[in-house]
Amino acid sequence: MAAPNSLDSFSCFSELEVDGNTYHYFSLKKAEANGLAGISNLPISLKVLLENLLRHEDGRSVTADHIKDMAAWLTSRSSQSEIAFRPARVLMQDLTGVPAVVDLAAMRDAMTTLGGDPAKVNPLVPVDLVIDHSVMVDFFGNDRAFSANVELEYERNRERYEFLRWGQQAFDNFRVVPPGTGICHQVNLEYLAQTVWTRETDGMT
Repeated sequence: MAAPNSLDSFSCFSELEVDGNTYHYFSLKKAEANGLAGISNLPISLKVLLENLLRHEDGRSVTADHIKDMAAWLTSRSSQSEIAFRPARVLMQDLTGVPAVVDLAAMRDAMTTLGGDPAKVNPLVPVDLVIDHSVMVDFFGNDRAFSANVELEYERNRERYEFLRWGQQAFDNFRVVPPGTGICHQVNLEYLAQTVWTRETDGMT
């Protein structure tokens, strides 16, 4: 069985049956048996990174040598290799998110100038941007304080928020959580985050 989007140099692509559904994953146990000796002794944090490398081994940004270097940490306790970690999703707040959307818009302009399709420029992984860093408190101590602060926030930041709304409509894999909802970490934990992430690739989950 061939692994989608991975060279699978350590033959660890595996199947898991749950409630009649078939899921595919990269087994660290199989990788250990197929050349990555001792990786069961890695700290949990490094196992997470190692599994990520196995899943994204493409021979360019992630090679078999990168994966071996991660396993070699057991003996050297250090590494000179950069870890090409690819998260399942990205959480941003508005102060860092606005420049990122500006960059994406600029890349679309450049794609148009070069004669390409600007619609091909999108985030590679899902991005959630929570607007929470523009909040200022002008009203307090009464029942209307919250709504009055939110109204004033929309007035002050109208151009920025309109730009982010455009970004949400223009780009795939990009969602914006409006102001007045909560701080980004709270919103992430209560509404956005998932324990397990799945995706469809070449007809496989």
